[in-house]
Amino acid sequence: MAAFGAVKRRLRHGSLLVDAALPAVVLLGYCLVLSVAPASSGVRLTPAAAVWAAVGVLPMVGRRRWPAPAVLATLALTLLGLAWPVTTQTQGIAVIVLTYGAAVRRPWRRAAPTFLVLWPASMVVGAVHRSAASSVLFALLVDVLIAMICFVLGQYQRTRRAYLQALEARAAEAERNQRVLAGQAVAEERRRIARELHDVVAHHVSVMGVLATGARRSLAKDPAGATDALGSIEQTGRTTLRELRRLLDVLRNDEESTEESGELAPAPGLPAIAGLVASVRQAGLPVDVQVDGEPYPVDAGIGLAVYRLIQEALTNAVKHAGPASAQVRLGFGPSALTVEVFDTGRGPAADAARRGGHGLVGMRERVALYGGELATGPRPGGGFRVYARIPMDTLEGLSRLPDAAGHHPAADARPQGPA
Repeated sequence: MAAFGAVKRRLRHGSLLVDAALPAVVLLGYCLVLSVAPASSGVRLTPAAAVWAAVGVLPMVGRRRWPAPAVLATLALTLLGLAWPVTTQTQGIAVIVLTYGAAVRRPWRRAAPTFLVLWPASMVVGAVHRSAASSVLFALLVDVLIAMICFVLGQYQRTRRAYLQALEARAAEAERNQRVLAGQAVAEERRRIARELHDVVAHHVSVMGVLATGARRSLAKDPAGATDALGSIEQTGRTTLRELRRLLDVLRNDEESTEESGELAPAPGLPAIAGLVASVRQAGLPVDVQVDGEPYPVDAGIGLAVYRLIQEALTNAVKHAGPASAQVRLGFGPSALTVEVFDTGRGPAADAARRGGHGLVGMRERVALYGGELATGPRPGGGFRVYARIPMDTLEGLSRLPDAAGHHPAADARPQGPA
């Protein structure tokens, strides 16, 4: 794209080779016309005519680099026609090209001198070589018409180029602003995720401290209870390390430090989905919940991400779906946890769905944090659909390992689902 822009600017400003192309074409066409002209016309291609034609188009080479000398040279060559009458002259074509070029590159006040210098001289030379008054008058009218057309077309082309350049500048500025806003939205959502993960880590660390205190106090009196407490500390420690690693990944992509939260209350997770659905139902949106597979424990961060995703999807349904219903599906698969939320309403407006908001950015950031996939968009039968798939292969070290007492946590206490 940069190379194309450089070539475009080079062609626009011109080089001697590019500027010489048009005079060469004019000279070749002129010589071709003279070579095929009938003998009765009195015009034939001679070495003198060819040299005169080449001299006539020569000022056109400098029409963009040296506009003033090109105009003066064309004026001088045109006035020479008073002393050396030539029936067909390439100077007339040079006058047309220079007039149009001046009108294209300059405002009308600065282009008018070129018009006023060249065209009266060209009209005078043309009138001198015509004997009949009627033919002189007709030639003057044709010259005036051609001059006005060249000037007006040049000014129109100049205005059009300026308008297109303004549109390109505005489009580039809008694209830069869009990138800045998107970056700000991503950074804001990452800071929010970091704060929430900080709460999760802080909660787990505080729980580990409480369990460690209880295990120390009951070690002599109740060794079995102390062993269970140490097993819980082991599990919580592994979970904390995973969440801390994800927290550091978020902070590594953020320029600002995370604001620490003083609250140690656990963030909402899968068990809180039932309350979320109940509140949405009270808001007037019927919601059905379907759980596929047998629920198993997940990391607190994943539970938080699933909760936020469902919360954002249901909030958008309340705002945009209108009279409709929604359904939440949770799939506890052996290798992935799937979340699907869809409604039967009209969905968001087309432009809003195309642009996306901070809510969709937040969903995408949360799912990507755990290596998952997110798909959003209108449903074929109407409404809007949000689908996420979060792989569970990273949970082998937590939910599938036995604790210190030899018990499997997923087999001892399986949650009954969010709703």
